[in-house]
Amino acid sequence: MTKRVLLGMLTPSSNTALEPLTSAMVSAIPGVSAHFARFTVTQISLDRQSLGQFDIGKILDAARQLADARVDVIGWSGTAASWLGFETDEALCREISAATGIPSTTSVLALNEILEKTGVRKLGLVSPYIESVQRRIMANYEAAGIQVPGERHAGLQVNFDFSEVAESEVLRMAREVAGYGPDALTVMCTNVKAAQLAERIESELGIPLYDSVSTVVWKALKMAGVDPAGIQNWGRLFREVA
Repeated sequence: MTKRVLLGMLTPSSNTALEPLTSAMVSAIPGVSAHFARFTVTQISLDRQSLGQFDIGKILDAARQLADARVDVIGWSGTAASWLGFETDEALCREISAATGIPSTTSVLALNEILEKTGVRKLGLVSPYIESVQRRIMANYEAAGIQVPGERHAGLQVNFDFSEVAESEVLRMAREVAGYGPDALTVMCTNVKAAQLAERIESELGIPLYDSVSTVVWKALKMAGVDPAGIQNWGRLFREVA
């Protein structure tokens, strides 16, 4: 019997998008499955209560649950580091691996690796967030040497509501941001249903879409020794980025 590959994903408690999207992606690869553990996240803003949701202790408790399932990789399928600072995810991965003995990654760290591999210097940003969060994300990328020539955000704060953003709205925002001439687009949120639109967006706009749910799946597969190219019809990321 071929050894199974088990991908563990840390999930915001109010997120209803990333689990079905992740499972649909990996279902194309025999023997690979995704498994989830939640910790409480209900709103996104820059106030103290919201920022406190990402206390590392709560995240580590969820990671230890995934370790009980003997997963091969633990991925944080979330984007908090995009506004908190990339170093927070680097520290989180060290803590998860120290606590569980399992290698780990995140949506944001995977995206940043992809941007480096593909030479993206201008990134179009789409998110459901409020303006203050969006501006913090833009500042962090610009400090890292990646321009954000265009952005659109839905102005939402309640995490559950992000999953209610319609496909038509995601497409509208992506088209408008593409008009600013970025090298690539990202949808920065794992509770927006956008990954399934990658082929359509890329065909229409001519630039890759690196969705936050897709990026962590891509990296988790690579860390588990599985070729991401086995995922088809989910965008150029899986076909083109080695």
